[in-house]
Amino acid sequence: MKELELKYGCNPNQKPSRIYMENGELPIKVLNGKPGYINFLDAFNGWQLVSELKKATGLPAATSFKHVSPAGAAVGLPLSEVERKIYWVDDMDVEFTPLANAYIRARGADRMSSFGDFISLSDVCDKETALVIKREVSDGVIAPGYTDEALEILKAKKKGNYNVIEIDPNYVPAPIEHKEVFGITFEQGRNELVIDEHFFDNIVTENKEIPDSAKMDLAISMITLKYTQSNSVCYVKGGQAIGIGAGQQSRIHCTRLAGSKADNWWLRQSPQVLGLQFLDKIGRADRDNAIDLYIGEDYMDVLADGAWENIFKVKPEVFTREEKRAWLDKNTDVALGSDAFFPFGDNVERAHKSGVKYIAQPGGSIRDDHVIATCNKYGIAMAFTGIRLFHH
Repeated sequence: MKELELKYGCNPNQKPSRIYMENGELPIKVLNGKPGYINFLDAFNGWQLVSELKKATGLPAATSFKHVSPAGAAVGLPLSEVERKIYWVDDMDVEFTPLANAYIRARGADRMSSFGDFISLSDVCDKETALVIKREVSDGVIAPGYTDEALEILKAKKKGNYNVIEIDPNYVPAPIEHKEVFGITFEQGRNELVIDEHFFDNIVTENKEIPDSAKMDLAISMITLKYTQSNSVCYVKGGQAIGIGAGQQSRIHCTRLAGSKADNWWLRQSPQVLGLQFLDKIGRADRDNAIDLYIGEDYMDVLADGAWENIFKVKPEVFTREEKRAWLDKNTDVALGSDAFFPFGDNVERAHKSGVKYIAQPGGSIRDDHVIATCNKYGIAMAFTGIRLFHH
């Protein structure tokens, strides 16, 4: 197949688009549905991301993409009981496989952003992973293959219109990429940078200790950033991205945005949130929305009289700012990656508030000495990679 027509865009007057290769066959098969232009942008970027995560860690990997940036990314480490609960899979009588764990983690870290995602899987999609995908609102999935059981489950999703793409894992793209904007074609070499544990050897802070587990988390952060719209910052803990800030014009705003998402991920694990008693009729997406309001500044939207009765069986107590800060202070050993240098120490100050202990960034700012000094103040270990990872 050298050419594939895609579904219409958002504009009903827009002509159908297509994807094609000048030389050779497309390395994909559409097994179900009719994906669109954005679907394939998410699919191809996500596939590269999970392929690199698999190579870097040796573990199955998954990512949840929205609007050409990852909302979450993770490798297939086991889930704790708390994680099963906050990711809404504790009611599933399933022995989750490593691939299923990877997707649950990728989807679960920022569930509101992942709503309606496009999924990329590093390994053949198995029945257990398909069962998790089946129950979530999603546009499609790309993987190197599907078991017969998994494919039947996915084909039944969205009344038979769910997008299922199979990609040849042995496909090697051309070394030069082209992009056309406003009738003008740009050409540049592919970013073939390999990110592994040696990517973080140049530790510039007084604290020189970055354990292997933290190096894995830093690798996950940097690989995720490689396929995230710049400017971008990524917080990672325990093999999964817990906060991604994408496409911000200011570095500190990236750090704040990603940090607030990481904070929300941790706050979901607090006794106050775990103790919420939802009405049986409240679905997972509405629970996610209610939790987001409950832990934020607009908590009265769900706690006011006349509002809480429609969501909870019992009216929750206010989760005070002091209580939230006390819980956030328990989050430690977080890794953070930045796709370009930190120009000021304020980024480190904000990262510290979210439990960051390890940082990787290119370095090269005229204020590097101030950034290093801020890390030293908090005992943070920081590595300079010397390489920017801008993605546009």
